[in-house]
Amino acid sequence: MSAFFDLSEEERMIQQTAREFAEAEIAPVAAENDAKAHFPKEIVKKLGGLGFMGMIVPEKYGGSGLTTFCLVIALEEINRVCAATGITMSVQNSLVCSPILKYGSEELKQSYLPKLATGEWLGAYALSEAEAGTDAASIQARGVKDGDHYVLNGTKSWITTGADADVFIVMVKTDPPQKAKGISAFIVDRATKGFSVGKKEDKLGLRASSTTELVFEDCRVPAKNMLGHEGEGFKIALATLDGGRIGVGIQAVGIARASLEASIAYAKEREQFGRKIGDFQAIQWKIADMATQIEAARLMVYRAARLRDKDLPHVKEAAMAKLFASEAANRAAREAVQIHGGAGYLKDFPVERYYRDARITEIYEGTSEVQRIVISRACLSD
Repeated sequence: MSAFFDLSEEERMIQQTAREFAEAEIAPVAAENDAKAHFPKEIVKKLGGLGFMGMIVPEKYGGSGLTTFCLVIALEEINRVCAATGITMSVQNSLVCSPILKYGSEELKQSYLPKLATGEWLGAYALSEAEAGTDAASIQARGVKDGDHYVLNGTKSWITTGADADVFIVMVKTDPPQKAKGISAFIVDRATKGFSVGKKEDKLGLRASSTTELVFEDCRVPAKNMLGHEGEGFKIALATLDGGRIGVGIQAVGIARASLEASIAYAKEREQFGRKIGDFQAIQWKIADMATQIEAARLMVYRAARLRDKDLPHVKEAAMAKLFASEAANRAAREAVQIHGGAGYLKDFPVERYYRDARITEIYEGTSEVQRIVISRACLSD
């Protein structure tokens, strides 16, 4: 557990607060929310009250004024109990508050960050489209300048928190011939005329987190709602995703840790052939491998978070952390089901949910294949 890492007193307090909240407030309803695909708005509001929805936002904008590393510590505890709640908190901090803080005008920061930081408003990040997932530079959504507004048209796909968000970071092409260099980023309010939420997806995992389409039909967005300058949207998207990958990396660690803890508990209780199954080497080695990979994954995420906090290059490190942690989580969840045997295949045991939730970590915020491209390019360019 990360409690044994060299944490400051403040960091340990954040970790403990997140752990206690997760156990008391989230754990009792996690399975039910998953089964009913219920988004826990009341829990998210409480997370906002604790300062967890705006951890990286400076205090002058209503946030906690903490580091990415502190965010990572808290996210592990939340994801250990419910990955759907964890991704809501991660998106709010990494994919919504972060780009507004880094690229927004002072007016935009003052307008949006205070309500996002407290959880009064929820945010979502809209880059992907049906034909532009991994190939994000090929998005087709358009933004055409019209006086002091841009008119947006198009559809976004697979948007986390889409059904429940109040504010959206949206990437569109404002100069299509320029391809990636023709993409711009905007903040779009849910109440904007011409904006609507489309199909809500029925997913394998993270069922307590909504994933939807977003539809823009002659949606007029003020030009002042642009993040950065025209044509900087793709650069903003990629820089933002580095933080998102750190968030998914620690989400994977949380899921893997939950899988390990459930496996250890079951191995100490379940008997076969007159012995606890934890006495068999076959089970012991599974647990040993899970524990080792989780420790390595956590340290990789920690390193990426520390680099980000120091504003040092971390593209490769974030990709490495996300790649290793997500694959470790899937192995851990798979082994947890195997250790539980037939019981692990039933919804009566939480490892079934961990198995489903783990799968997405190798897909969103860049697939494992994309992470390997990012890592190899960084290595070969050194």
